Amino acid sequence: AVDIPCSAFRSGWNNPRIEWKFQKGSSLQLFYYGGELTEPYRNRVRFSPTSIHFESVTREDSGKYICEVVGDGSQIAKSEVTLTVQGGDAVPCHLPGVPSLPLPG
Repeated sequence: AVDIPCSAFRSGWNNPRIEWKFQKGSSLQLFYYGGELTEPYRNRVRFSPTSIHFESVTREDSGKYICEVVGDGSQIAKSEVTLTVQGGDAVPCHLPGVPSLPLPG
C-alpha cells in the first residue's frame, strides 16, 4: 500500500476544493475531481484531504501525482509527488500473462 501526501493542503483554509491529477509522460489524467475519485481509481484508492491511499500499486501507477488545493478567494496551492513502482513491488495478479482478479463491487 502507498500513501501520496498532498502537502499543499492548508487546514486553515475555509472549505478548500481539492483536485488530483496524474501525469504520465505527456498525458494528464484527472484523478480526483468534483469531490469524487474518477474511474478506474474509485475501487482501489482512498481519498483524504491530506493524502491519497492506494491499496496496491502496479508499474502503471508510476508517474507524477499533482495535488491542487483552491481556497476561498483566489488562494491556490499545488504540490507534486513522483511515484516510481519497481517491478518487484507490483501486485502479482496485475502482471502481464496472469489473469487479474475481479474487484469486489
